[in-house]
Amino acid sequence: MSVFSAMANGARQKAAGTLQSVPNRGWYPLIREPFTGAWQRNIEWSVDTVIAFHAVYACITLISADIGKLRTKLVEIDADGIWKETDSAAYSPVLRKPNRFQNHIQFKEQWITSKLMRGNAYVLKERDLRGVVIREYVLDPNRVQPLVSPDGSVFYQLGGDYLSGVVEGGVTVPASEIIHDRMNCIFHPLVGTSPLFACGLAASQGLKMQEDSTRFFTNGSSPGGILTAPGPISDETAERLKAHWDANYTGEKAGKVAVLGDGLEFKPMRMTAVEAQMIEQLKWTAEVVCSCFHVPPFKIGHGQLPTGQKVGEMNQIYYADCLQSLIESMELCQDEGLGLDVRVDGRGRMGTELDLDGLLRMDPSSQADILVKRVGGSIDTPNEARKTLNRGPLKGGDTVYMQQQNYSLAALAERDKSNPLAAPATAPAPPAPAPSEDVSAQEARDFLDYIQKELTHAA
Repeated sequence: MSVFSAMANGARQKAAGTLQSVPNRGWYPLIREPFTGAWQRNIEWSVDTVIAFHAVYACITLISADIGKLRTKLVEIDADGIWKETDSAAYSPVLRKPNRFQNHIQFKEQWITSKLMRGNAYVLKERDLRGVVIREYVLDPNRVQPLVSPDGSVFYQLGGDYLSGVVEGGVTVPASEIIHDRMNCIFHPLVGTSPLFACGLAASQGLKMQEDSTRFFTNGSSPGGILTAPGPISDETAERLKAHWDANYTGEKAGKVAVLGDGLEFKPMRMTAVEAQMIEQLKWTAEVVCSCFHVPPFKIGHGQLPTGQKVGEMNQIYYADCLQSLIESMELCQDEGLGLDVRVDGRGRMGTELDLDGLLRMDPSSQADILVKRVGGSIDTPNEARKTLNRGPLKGGDTVYMQQQNYSLAALAERDKSNPLAAPATAPAPPAPAPSEDVSAQEARDFLDYIQKELTHAA
């Protein structure tokens, strides 16, 4: 980490005593109080508590797992402007294995989880002596503080993190050494806001309902209530009856038979689950969480599946509404963080791209129908379609085929110039053939003899 340490020390000396921390409004620690003094009564909520709500956990793990499973491809633009997958000794290794303790799936999952829970994902870059990024580490967002200098330069103060090699806490590094992926910068350009900022109260409400239901069933499903007497009783009698009732008919002894005399009557004071509409309330809180994460409720087991839609169509809706912005943001942050937008060694511009084939994979019948149309429409070759289905190439399958009766637009334009819809003109009669001049002398003499005989006979 010699290069990293030297750079960090240089940034610290340059910015010592001149940096300003960004405001933490809407940022960690994300703790909300419904009313003043709620934290003393344990009514507040935080990220660490609402993550236990099933809808929050399901949304975060679903999104991070779906993006994590997408393979990262290194692509390069060719002379025709087409992005094609390529390989580079400078960039491919870190994309395949970001660091020594995570594979690329675990790395992307942690990246997205940090972004969804805290609104920010901080990735520390480790370079070799050439300045090439060889490792990437997703940092704990609770230990990173963005800083701004008077000239507008951005720095990051890092806490100690042995896994990423930051042994000493309080290290300040320039923005060039941090990939900062943030979402929904509502309060400050350098501070992302998590979806939990909007749905944390609904998640906390769902947790409170579940906790209350747990206490109710732990008490043998016996609600609290009051003992009433037909007439007035003294305070001593009331205390004695209460102590006797608590000792014999509550807690583990709930449900036992109580014998009441002197007109005493027990009246429960708790609404039933039906009266409180607990199931509807829990469903509503889960739907609020899904709306803030932009996850269709059916993806986490809530609500009904859309009728009349196929698997591919539902995945497309999920991708467009929830995943697309997260995926494209990650790709762009990687491109800028690794310096892929700069031409290297005379090669064309390169970039990263997450392979969406596994995410948008359709049902077999729809996939086959699409491939047939693409091959029949002369978009793909047969071997390209077979490769999509994980089948080997065939001889002659690398050619794009077109039906014989099809004509190009240029040929049709030439045909239209002659106005093929007009009536054909009448062709003139062919001229009479000229007499042949190839006549022999003998034929001429025979013809003259014939004329002479006819004249003699007439005389």
